[in-house]
This record gives sequence, structure tokens and C-alpha cells, in this order.
Amino acid sequence: MAGTEIKMPQLGESVVEGTISKWLKKEGETVGEDELLVEISTDKVDSEVPSSAAGVLQKILVPEGETVSVGTPIALIGAEGAAAGGDGAAEQSGDGQSETLQVAPSQGSDEAAPPQEEASPQQAQPASGGEHAKEEPAYEPQQPEVSGQGEVSQPSSVESAAPADGSRREPRDGDRYDPPAQDAASGDEDSSKRGIISPLVRRLADENDVDLGEVSGSGTGGRIRKQDVLRFVEERKARPQARPAASAEPVPEPEPAPREPARHAAAGRDEVVPWTNIRRRTAEHMVASHLETARAWNAVEADWTNIAELRARHKDAFKEREGFGLTYLPFLAKMVCDTLLEMPEVNSSYDEAQQANVVKHYVNLGIAVALQGGGLIVPVVQRADEKTVVGVARGINEIVTKARTKKLVPDDLAGGTFTITNPGPFGSIISVPIIPRGQTAILGFEAIEKRVVVTDEDAIAIRSMGFLSMSWDHRTIDGAEAARFLARLRERVETTDFASELAHYG
Repeated sequence: MAGTEIKMPQLGESVVEGTISKWLKKEGETVGEDELLVEISTDKVDSEVPSSAAGVLQKILVPEGETVSVGTPIALIGAEGAAAGGDGAAEQSGDGQSETLQVAPSQGSDEAAPPQEEASPQQAQPASGGEHAKEEPAYEPQQPEVSGQGEVSQPSSVESAAPADGSRREPRDGDRYDPPAQDAASGDEDSSKRGIISPLVRRLADENDVDLGEVSGSGTGGRIRKQDVLRFVEERKARPQARPAASAEPVPEPEPAPREPARHAAAGRDEVVPWTNIRRRTAEHMVASHLETARAWNAVEADWTNIAELRARHKDAFKEREGFGLTYLPFLAKMVCDTLLEMPEVNSSYDEAQQANVVKHYVNLGIAVALQGGGLIVPVVQRADEKTVVGVARGINEIVTKARTKKLVPDDLAGGTFTITNPGPFGSIISVPIIPRGQTAILGFEAIEKRVVVTDEDAIAIRSMGFLSMSWDHRTIDGAEAARFLARLRERVETTDFASELAHYG
């Protein structure tokens, strides 16, 4: 087959498979090298993967919703103007003569392979296309199925059998290939792919209480795809409720009948929104953390006036030079790192196997990021304690941008020791966040607002105030450590002078 194979990439050391979430290009479209081609979900991260070759997307081998192993071919990229792989029944050999794919009948089949000159174009698909070939047309006359191991199975449908007079039956509108009913009941191996169900399809079926035996598959060989399950759910919702058969005499409606239209209308307003991988993983991690930790909570209010004034003086020059805005978060992140190095018991994890706390004398700082379309992810600024406030700002901007553009790799999510979540920009003034698994605490950074306060000099003043709330694991630390940590962090917020670090921004 002509063209370059695009294979399922390994998006991390522990990743062994991936699910095709969305193809960003269609067959026949031009793709540039390093241009985004496909969106892939793994059990750790969602990523938009670029093409490793330039040309035309000749064939999509793995449809959306399918899960395949790392290294499996998922698409073919060919030169512009080249025929799509598998679209012709012959390929040119080295001596210029065409070589036609010969297909033998499957074992146990009484049907012979169709004459070579009558083979359909799809018969020339190579073995590598096998299980993940593009969805076939509705009618497939005598088309063999080629597995990834090169084995060939010949359909035994009565639709594909030649007529008794030897003439070749032409396809008619509305014809489609369906596996014969006797195949399922016979002892022979079923050549249909209907029984191959991806984890995504099974999960959708379980969530929507769907019997997959009632679903018609539109994939290769009758394989059931995500779209088939969703279509079945929508059709089931649209079906009218069964009513008793009409009798000779009209039967009066029962008393609750007037409520029936309202009940149908209410059901019609429900919308089934299947979980994305990130939504499902967020739910799993949050529930697991809630069940595993002994969560407690503290909060303090800090005066951000000095930092607010410093930021106001430098934010325009900072954005012009750095290309992104200077927010309050890098200041807090730097002060959190310094406080964690001073009080490392808060920067630890509970290790039940060793019956000990594992204390980290470094800070890999997690930043909780809300994703468009729902879900939460916590990428990590590695070795944040070794960075200046400007270095921390650059690190946060980098991982947040990667998270929102789906360019994170699993290593960007690994090794976090402490996490900050920042609901303040949404107006939140107090929150009780859930602790990430493997950590002892998470800090909530709430909105900074101007409020009237009484100063230490008993004067009334307008100050920029904001709460810092912390959820912490009572198995690892106690209330005294949590309270001391927040008190020391508040002291840093109110007294640390970052002017020297921002002086060169004007």
C-alpha cells in the first residue's frame, strides 16, 4: 500500500493504548508535517497529535471511539495526487506488471473466491488495514475480510452468492451485507466483527442501560461503534410508549391520562451527554481521594495590598515582554514553595505500606486547570521551589497553555507534591477543595477584593483582601501544623517584597 503509516503514539512510559477521540482531518484533505491530525485519549491525558508526514490523508484506519495498542497503524498519509491505499485492485510491481491480491476462501466455506477480474476495489486492502479499516459501504458484494494476521474469511451471505445461472448479480439500492443468522449458531468461527466491542462502547452501553444485542453496528463487519449506541439511545427516547391494542368498543382513558402529554414533554427535555474521558477520570480520582483521605479544612484572610500595587505598576510592561499577563498566582506559588521548604511536613504523603509519612524537601507544584467542555486536570510545575517569581509565572503559563490546547504528555502530570486551585477569578470567596491523591494538602486561592478593614493602627482603610483556604489530610498532619502553615503563608503575603525581581520590567 502506498503512503506513510501514522501509528498510535506512546504518550508516556506507562501508556500502552489510546482511544481515537476525534479526527481533525478528513480523508482526502491535505495535511502538513507537524499539523494537528487526531485527538487521542489515554487513561492519563487527552492530547492533540500532529502528523509525522506531509501529504494527503488517504485512509483513516481506526475510526473515532476505537481503542488500539501503541504502534498500531491508525492512518495513511500519501503524496498529493497519489491513489488512496486500498482503492485499486492492483498495485505495480518492480517490473511494471500489476500484481492482483489473490484471496482464498475461508476454511469450512463452500464458496469459492470470486473471479479475479470481478473483484471489487475493496478486496485489495492489505492485512495491515484489517480490524481498523474505514467503515464500508452499505453493500459489499463478496468482499473478503482480511485480519491483522493475514487470515482471510469469505462472507457466506446468500446476498453474496452467485445466482444459479452463473450471471453476476449487480447491487441494488438499499442492499447491504448482513452476517447470516446461521453463522452465530454454527460451530464455525464467526467471521463478523460484531462481537468486538471497545471499552468506550461497553461503558456507553452500561451507562445508558443498552442491550448491545439490540444495536445495529455500522462499523466493519457489523462492528458496533460509539455512534451506533448514541443513535440507539436517541431512537429509544423518541419511541412512543406502547399502548393497548384497539378493541371493538372504545375504552375510556384512565384518570391520569391528562398528565401524559406533560410527562412526555418533560422526558423530551432530558439530554444524555456521554462522559468524556477527562470527565470520567476526574470523577474517579475525586471519589477515590474523598474515600482515601481524612479531609479537614482551614482558612485565613490575607492582605494583598502591597502585592496588588506592585503588580499594577509592572503588569503592562511584563505582558509586553513576556507575552502573557502577570496574575497574582505566581506570587502566591513562590510564597507557597518557600513556606513548604520551611514546613516540609505539609509537603508529604501518607504511605500506609511503610507506616510512615514520606516528606519531600522539594516542591513539584500542581496547578488545577478547568478544561473547556468540563473536567479538571492538574499539570505540574517541576522543581518550582528553584524558580524565581518570574520563572514560576513562565512555568505556570506553559503548563496551563498545554492543558487547554491538549498538548500535555503524561510526564506533565507526574510527581506533584502540593497543589493550588484558583477559583478566585470566577468570584469565589471561599471553597473546600478535594486533595489530590498522593498529596497531603491543596490550597484554594480565592478572589481578591477591596474591602473596608480596621488596620493595626485602629484606622479604617480600604485594602485588597482575599482568603486562602486549605484542605489537608488529617492522617498525615494535624490541625496545629495546618494552622501554622496558613499563618506563615499569610505573613509572607503581607510582608514579602518582590520589587527587585520585577524592577527590570519598568
